[in-house]
Amino acid sequence: MKILCALAVLLVSAPAWAQSNATAVAVTEAPTLDGDVLGDSAWKSAPVISGFLQEQPDEGQLASENTEVRIVFTRDTLYIGVVCYDRDPSAIIVSDSRRDAGLDETDSFRLIFDTYRDRQNGFVFGTNPAAIEYDGQVTNEGQGGGGLSGNQQTGSGGGFNLNWDAAWEVRTRIDERGWTAEFAIPFRTLRFPSGANQTWGMNFQRNIRRRNERSYWAPIPRQYNLYRLSLAGTVSGIQTPTIRSFRATPYVLGSVVESGARPVNATTLGDVGADFKYTLTPSLTLDATINTDFAQVEVDDQQVNLDRFSLFFPEKRPFFLENAGFFSVGNPGEIDLFFSRRIGIGAGGESIPIIGGGRVSGKAGPYNIGLLNMQTDDYRDRLPSNNFSVMRISRDFPNRSSIGGMFVNRDGTGGLAMKNDHNRTYALDGKWGVGQNTVLSSFVARTDTPGITDDDYAFNVRSRTNVSRFDLEMGYQEVGDGFNPQVGFLSRRGYRKPDIRLNTRWRPSDFLNIQEMRPHATYRSFWGHDGFQETGYVHIDNHWQFRNAYEVHTGMNMTLEGVRTPFEIYPGIFVPPGTYEHKEAQVVLMTNQGAPVSVNVQTFVGGFFGGDRVTVNPTLRMRLGEALSAEVSYQRNDVDLPVGSFITNLVRSRVSYSFNPRTFVQGLVQYNDRADLWSMNFRFGWLQAANTGLFIVYTDTRGLYDLLERPERTDRSLIVKFSRMFDVLR
Repeated sequence: MKILCALAVLLVSAPAWAQSNATAVAVTEAPTLDGDVLGDSAWKSAPVISGFLQEQPDEGQLASENTEVRIVFTRDTLYIGVVCYDRDPSAIIVSDSRRDAGLDETDSFRLIFDTYRDRQNGFVFGTNPAAIEYDGQVTNEGQGGGGLSGNQQTGSGGGFNLNWDAAWEVRTRIDERGWTAEFAIPFRTLRFPSGANQTWGMNFQRNIRRRNERSYWAPIPRQYNLYRLSLAGTVSGIQTPTIRSFRATPYVLGSVVESGARPVNATTLGDVGADFKYTLTPSLTLDATINTDFAQVEVDDQQVNLDRFSLFFPEKRPFFLENAGFFSVGNPGEIDLFFSRRIGIGAGGESIPIIGGGRVSGKAGPYNIGLLNMQTDDYRDRLPSNNFSVMRISRDFPNRSSIGGMFVNRDGTGGLAMKNDHNRTYALDGKWGVGQNTVLSSFVARTDTPGITDDDYAFNVRSRTNVSRFDLEMGYQEVGDGFNPQVGFLSRRGYRKPDIRLNTRWRPSDFLNIQEMRPHATYRSFWGHDGFQETGYVHIDNHWQFRNAYEVHTGMNMTLEGVRTPFEIYPGIFVPPGTYEHKEAQVVLMTNQGAPVSVNVQTFVGGFFGGDRVTVNPTLRMRLGEALSAEVSYQRNDVDLPVGSFITNLVRSRVSYSFNPRTFVQGLVQYNDRADLWSMNFRFGWLQAANTGLFIVYTDTRGLYDLLERPERTDRSLIVKFSRMFDVLR
């Protein structure tokens, strides 16, 4: 009994971190945005914020280099000045200069603001010495939904939305003292409660890549990261203005399209449209769109499906990404009750015209509110037009607790729609924070589909505990046979799923130059309602992280697949019904990903549907300074089954060159013999505020048989799009 009581105290108790506090100062003259913090008199009145503590490699120790932060503001803009001292500026690592490029493998600085002090949601801004603009939205302290959903991509509903792009600026410089940065963030870019004098939650993170060092201003223990807003410090003295903002972003687009067997006539098209953003209150915003277009968005990464369940592709379209985490209810990548890719993208990947729509999102008093309505047009007299509506409301409570509800509706409209063509989803969700380290969460949902009256439900209950030495997560999920969220994502239906994961961390003081070891184990299983086991998965692994930033994963998987009906795993090869139990070895090797040349190799060897599979997935990354980067990834599956053998190949090559942080050219070439296609996507971007600007996009997609048997066939397009944001009331 004493042991159980001690364990309970460990699970719910909070560490005794000291509160970090800072003050922002009003100035009449704004800093000159050139990266020179110490030489600009506008910063002299601001108190210096310093005293960063390491989370890695030496947790709790002072950072190896001093960092100073100053915060001032004018009537309409918040300024953050950062001085990152470095005794050896020549050793500073700068790996990329593209907007929103990753900041983990480079020297970098990030900050987060919890403007409502709800200790759950925030805005992230960051940069590196190349002055890239990195921003995103955090929901639920970055935890997203809940559940162990395998290796699926999870998109913007996973707790951190990197695809959110705001209008702000940053400038940097490197000198003999290290490197400095000046951020200028207009108040109208943020959302905050009413009231002139405000105190926000705030934290900073600095990375010194060559030392594999990560430090924070408000201390963060090793099991968390910058998104842990319940441990953030505060900044007081901020005097926010009365926000009146109306932004219009019109676009004009021209395209040339060739599709079909040659000779084929090129089709020249032109189009116009616009997005609008109006601030109803400082914390509530109305967004509207007319003739919505997403031509500048990069194409999806190809995936190889060797199973009988649906693949998940994340949302990339800008209009749907702002506050996307707030509309996320479910288990991302496995059950998403609302999945915005159902709007304007057909089941076969067709681009369905979006006539327009609107969204209201933000806070009204203690409530979080999200309303969305979109109208699509019919598609080539084959698919009917549809109206989509989403209503989401929730209320936050102390200690990371909340309760909420969601309603999702699709109505077929127009002459092509069948009678009574609709689908609706209803859901309730909530979470309860227990102490500092444990969160209990749950959702329950049902759908309404004409012709389906039974078993149209789904629910999930789970617990997540994070302490310094281990993480423990366990849950239970159930989906009825009739559950049918047509405006959501469902990887499979009709199952019961228990899961549990235990992840431990150990940082030896002196053992084989190891920085951290992470032994862990995962179990999940899918059972049909008739008691038939459809999937079983046990994963036992250890991650070996070395001080030189190399990493090795050594694991073993025990798998079970229960196949009810034959399915085609490869053209002409069908897996017969049966239960298949196997074991496989898993090895991952990663060299220093911050180096000019790095390698990541993943290998799986073991049984597979009654036979054997060898999967090799090497990725080579190269960079020349911060301007040029390239990545080549190859995935090969060599499968030998009793019913036949086959090999799949997926090759992906990316090249990016940045003339400066706002002007770039990118190329993506993909070859996928399982899907019988190859594709090229080349983009030139000249960015203005909030990711608007000039885009030139060339796309060419062909079936592999076209190259060998019918080389005259083509499916390609050239698109030129220009958009510009106007602040009408400024």
